[in-house]
Amino acid sequence: MKLVKNNHIIQFIVVIALIVITLTGCEEQSSIGIEVLPGGDLISIRNTIQDTRSYTFAEDTITTSQPSKSLLGSFTDSIFGNSTIGFAAQYRLTQFPDFSKNAQVDSIQLFLYYRIIYGDTITKQKFKVYELESPLDFDTKYTQDVDLKSMSYDKLMGEVEYTPRIKLDSATGDTTYYQLLKIPLDISLGEKLINADSLDMINADAFLKYFNGLYVETEKLNAQGGTILSLEVLSNGGFDGSALAMFFHNDSLKSKADPTKDSVLYIPYTISPFSARANNIVHDYTQTTFYNNLNTETVEDSLIYVQATGGLKSRILIDELSSWRDSMTIVGIDTFRYGVNKAELIVQIDTVASQVYKYQPPLQMLFTVVGEDGKEYLPKDYRFNPAFYGGGLRRDFTYHFSITQYLQEIIDGEAENNGFYLTPSRKNDQANRVVLKGSTSKTGIKLIVTYSKYTN
Repeated sequence: MKLVKNNHIIQFIVVIALIVITLTGCEEQSSIGIEVLPGGDLISIRNTIQDTRSYTFAEDTITTSQPSKSLLGSFTDSIFGNSTIGFAAQYRLTQFPDFSKNAQVDSIQLFLYYRIIYGDTITKQKFKVYELESPLDFDTKYTQDVDLKSMSYDKLMGEVEYTPRIKLDSATGDTTYYQLLKIPLDISLGEKLINADSLDMINADAFLKYFNGLYVETEKLNAQGGTILSLEVLSNGGFDGSALAMFFHNDSLKSKADPTKDSVLYIPYTISPFSARANNIVHDYTQTTFYNNLNTETVEDSLIYVQATGGLKSRILIDELSSWRDSMTIVGIDTFRYGVNKAELIVQIDTVASQVYKYQPPLQMLFTVVGEDGKEYLPKDYRFNPAFYGGGLRRDFTYHFSITQYLQEIIDGEAENNGFYLTPSRKNDQANRVVLKGSTSKTGIKLIVTYSKYTN
């Protein structure tokens, strides 16, 4: 027992000795490299908040072809005005159909599924369907101003008035249930498909030349309300996606329940990942409070507006950034230098104006820099590490962006300060929008910079 006690004492002394040696080594090591620090004194490490200017601009046209989810509907927002979106797509054969033995069309219907809406569930929407006269091209980058109506035949193939609805999962509260928008179409379209020559259905390319697809037009809502549907057009696991379905019968197969009646068959025409699809999007801001100041830098507002679907973006100017480089003046043979330890831009949502509990803000935003060519680019911080760059919606309804490396590039003369833009990261498959506190608001946009200043 005494031996065990002595061992414990010895172990304790050894641990204390190791700690002392480590601390001594750290103290000695901390002095190593002092000679290689900049000549002169390290002046200070400071924090500063830079002044900003902010304005609301219309977004440049966005690409709407091949989105992960296609949009459809009309929504008149009390803050953002009206957005009306149409949808067009190609439909492909899943198999070579057998229309022999006096096959006859019973009906043809367009099935469009969705799980997410942006708007309300009380306003009726009116949709009209037209057959495309001109083909869509999978390799073409269609933009929001594409005139899909001019690419269609004049004949109306079908129309419906529909009130969107959402069913929540009782356990999770999530919108896990698929909702169906079903539009009956003119039987003449079914007759065109059932009477197609076998050579027109021998492969996908041949069929796409025979049948170009459909355009679904949304009637604009002038009154407040409405909805933008997020269509689930592609197959996902056990879900087959949206489709055009033709129901028919022939005189070969008889119903087992009633041998005197013909069997009713159907064939789906689906939207595959290789199907060209596009949205046309029209925004009307003429009735908004910010319309007169839109696309100008003459009046700063306490609020700025950001909207997906090629809607609105915020232009942000931080004039003092350029003066950081200019302030590195030469005094004798010494040059003042700045090292940016951290530069964080913080943007605050106006939760009241945005109605955040009714209309979800974008979950991810992008803070882009304007290049010498006038185009937008993601800063070096994003390319280095998107997670460190930030931009996600926080619980306190703010967005934070780290632009440390980009600010250092400006100071070092490797980049120019031509301004910035704030936009949603997902522009063509979501309809989210948000009202932000502008630069004239006390709790608006802030750029907080932690930096070191020293002389060479």
